Amino acid sequence: MRAPPRRSLLALATLLLASGAAVATDSNKWRLECSGGADSAGVVTLRITPKGGAPTDVVVAIKDNTSENAVARAIRDALKAEVGDRYRTEIDDGEDVLVKKRGGQPDFELVVLDNTVKGVRIGRERE
Repeated sequence: MRAPPRRSLLALATLLLASGAAVATDSNKWRLECSGGADSAGVVTLRITPKGGAPTDVVVAIKDNTSENAVARAIRDALKAEVGDRYRTEIDDGEDVLVKKRGGQPDFELVVLDNTVKGVRIGRERE
């Protein structure tokens, strides 16, 4: 039996990465970078998953005409309300949200599942 061509393997790997089926990346700290103000009302849905644990979805309601700094504060507040005892959340540079594990907690993954707010972009960076 012949091995599949390299291009096919590369295409499959690219597809797996794009679909989110790749192995999760855990970290002890994540940065969410908010940019742009809200041109519409909507929701941002985040998922925080501790290594070896169950995921928790956090839904953040954003009002129309909310500034990027206020979007960051809304995300921080929603995370604190939902998972605040396990993670420390804070604002950095006005528009970034830092999420850090508290001592003894496992590393975790933080992803943006959905964002229906027009004009708001949320980048995710492992720290």
